[in-house]
Amino acid sequence: MLVCSLVITLALYIAGVTRVWHAAGAGRGVEYWQVACFAAGWLAMIVALSPWMDQLSDAWLSAHMVQHELLMVIAAPLIAISAPLAAMLWVVPARGRRGVVGAIRGRATSAGWQAATMPGAAWLLHAAALWTWHLPRLYDFALQHEAVHAAEHVCFFGTAALFWWTVAHGRYGRLGYGASVVYVFATALHSGLLGALLTFAPHVWFPAYALPHGGWLTPLEDQQLAGLLMWVPAGLVLVAGGLFFLAAWIRESERRAELTFRTTPL
Repeated sequence: MLVCSLVITLALYIAGVTRVWHAAGAGRGVEYWQVACFAAGWLAMIVALSPWMDQLSDAWLSAHMVQHELLMVIAAPLIAISAPLAAMLWVVPARGRRGVVGAIRGRATSAGWQAATMPGAAWLLHAAALWTWHLPRLYDFALQHEAVHAAEHVCFFGTAALFWWTVAHGRYGRLGYGASVVYVFATALHSGLLGALLTFAPHVWFPAYALPHGGWLTPLEDQQLAGLLMWVPAGLVLVAGGLFFLAAWIRESERRAELTFRTTPL
């Protein structure tokens, strides 16, 4: 179901970008780097949700962790910064497009979107999703029910994409780079903490993964590897994102200081 949705999303995106470039010229309206980010994020989602990865994640918690990190730390930021909805909106005929934009700009929708895309709110939603879905009973329940498992994946990706869209494109604009640094590093901190707890736990958290795999790792070692994957590689990606926003904040501060100096009378 999720893979079919991804195929439909890709078709809509290609159609939208084609229409935008036909009207404005190649590379305009939707830039080449945005298309590249969307393609990379889409491929990461395909890998994460592939039947092969699903089969591995049924037996190995570490594989399941790779699945989640691909969705949250790789696909979500790439898709978010590519702003695909703007391109896909062009698939809708002009009259319908105006109606959709009008509905989006409505008072209730606008107020709800503004509330959800406040940096603190987006950060809290993603943090709550990450910790809540790792509660042992809920985690095992999702493994036992395909629809709940799909909802878990949607929740992970959706809240992560909302968070990354907020820090990259939110209404605070370039003035929000400083806040972006704080929230991205805070995400690295709390997700790393969860990874560390999994790594150093003296017993297996999730009963579904407590039985011996018949492989080269015991269930506890499998959990330790899963925790390390969340703690170290995923943490490094988040730190890299925080450093990117830190560099952007410094550049913007220097630009504003230079502009102020030039416009200040001697």
